[in-house]
Amino acid sequence: MAVRLLVIGSGGREHTLAWKLAQSPHIQQVLVAPGNAGTANCGKISNSEVSVSNHSILAQFCKEHSVGLVVVGPEVPLAAGMVDDLQAAGVPCFGPSAKAAQLEANKSFSKAFMDRHGIPTANWCSFTDPQEACSYIRTASFPALVVKASGLAAGKGVIVAKDQEEACQAVLDIMKDKTFGSAGETVVVEELLEGEEVSCLCFSDGCSVSPMPPAQDHKRLQDGDLGPNTGGMGAYCPTPQVSQELLQQITETVLQKTVDGMKEEGTPYVGVLYAGLMLTKQGPKVLEFNCRFGDPECQVLMPLLKSDLYEVLQSTLEGKLASSAPEWHQDSSAVTVVMASPGYPGSYKKGVAITGLSQVEETGVQVFHAGTSLKEGGVVSSGGRVLTVTAVRSSLEMAVHAANRGVAAVGFPGAVYRRDIGHRAIAHLTQHRGLTYKDSGVDIAAGNRLVDMIKPFAKATSRSGCNAELGGFAGLFDLKAAGFIDPILVSGTDGVGTKLKIAQACQQHSTLGQDLVAMCVNDVLAQGAEPLFFLDYFSCGRLDVGVASAVIRGVAEACGLADTWMGVCVCALYFVCSGGKKVEMLAVYWGCSENNKVGF
Repeated sequence: MAVRLLVIGSGGREHTLAWKLAQSPHIQQVLVAPGNAGTANCGKISNSEVSVSNHSILAQFCKEHSVGLVVVGPEVPLAAGMVDDLQAAGVPCFGPSAKAAQLEANKSFSKAFMDRHGIPTANWCSFTDPQEACSYIRTASFPALVVKASGLAAGKGVIVAKDQEEACQAVLDIMKDKTFGSAGETVVVEELLEGEEVSCLCFSDGCSVSPMPPAQDHKRLQDGDLGPNTGGMGAYCPTPQVSQELLQQITETVLQKTVDGMKEEGTPYVGVLYAGLMLTKQGPKVLEFNCRFGDPECQVLMPLLKSDLYEVLQSTLEGKLASSAPEWHQDSSAVTVVMASPGYPGSYKKGVAITGLSQVEETGVQVFHAGTSLKEGGVVSSGGRVLTVTAVRSSLEMAVHAANRGVAAVGFPGAVYRRDIGHRAIAHLTQHRGLTYKDSGVDIAAGNRLVDMIKPFAKATSRSGCNAELGGFAGLFDLKAAGFIDPILVSGTDGVGTKLKIAQACQQHSTLGQDLVAMCVNDVLAQGAEPLFFLDYFSCGRLDVGVASAVIRGVAEACGLADTWMGVCVCALYFVCSGGKKVEMLAVYWGCSENNKVGF
């Protein structure tokens, strides 16, 4: 029976979760409360006006509307005990309990928990008195310090101070001036860790953990990691900085240890656990825990999830993660770019009209709404972070390009966004692997497989005069051996266009060769010449051995029908062949660019 779900929240994370859940065949409808313009009447997805602050009213709504599962997006309702209250009322709910959510809601608790269970983290101390905190800062041996509001501050309650004076000022701002409200009644002061920062999330059923691909958020407002701290200006996944071996280490020493520790203390952790980590020279260390999907990490994780999200959530709630771990797309990268209101993370104007949303989706990217609402039939801004534009491609570089192109298609006055999302990963890749043929789109192994597949085609087109072997960079043709004396050579060039588009749409490439040969041979015949050989160029964004083989087979068959010999030059392959009654082909692996699709 199809299920009705309710997603709690109104940001980009919640739009993403609703989008992914709606893809499940088990789901009849996804309600989002309060939602945004992106979740308003979009297929299976629609918004609900039910109160999310009153848990009793919410539970009654779920029962009356046959809601089979509630998925809580933000941290505030989790810390307020929404999961506890709904489950007590008999409403299934995904997320940790209020006690388990202390890992995020109370940084002082979280740091002490890590110390108790030997989970690597920075040296620290917590304070409720600003003078004591400043005294600690002035006597600390750390060259720089980080000051954090212990409570929830929408991801912004962290100040990285360059010296002791700035750290003390941060304490006063948080504790006396109430920069982050009640979240700053207690502050945590810790050493500044150096290294690469990454986000490692996992599903946890209270006993087992199932890690997600590692991601990296970009907290600073401006390119080059400059400007004020924000809730996140973009993310990418997976991070090449985290190898499979390192991810396994993080899973064992951080994620699983945390879940084991919570279970040991009588507070089983069920839901999504997010570990913000610094990859230091001494190994990965925890910066902070979050008790839910990150935002914008969720926007790059969900498009890479191969499994049905609803089934994953059910397995997590039923304690079956160990036997039914989620599957992820292995050969893709996702990049999301946040578009924010001018003035963010400070004060900003609301109600600004947004244009170009339909056009951006035509570029093959997904737009997840964050701070948006509907006004007089149009979409307007209603928050600091307005939209997230997400692209999934076969490489990180291609995903970055596609996401940035998508951002350029959306318009609202003064939009603020970063153009360098993923820059750390690209620098890492450049430094550690250098520029290789494969980086440029050249797959030698695929080329070699194709050469093996087309050998029979080449053999079938053999004739006198052709002096070439498969695998060389050029082919020789002996005109005298072919029976020609003192000839004049006529050359022509042509290609297929519209027919290629049809072939791509129909996934039927075997007839392209006949069209190609026919056009080129006809051009030579029109000059009163006899067709001798056929030379062509075949470019592809990524070498698909099956497609290339089908095209080449078609060329060979067409040459046989035309009593012509041919040569085919392919971006991944070169062919040189001779003509007359039979045709011979010579294939050489050379390379192909990922920037273009298959085409003549």
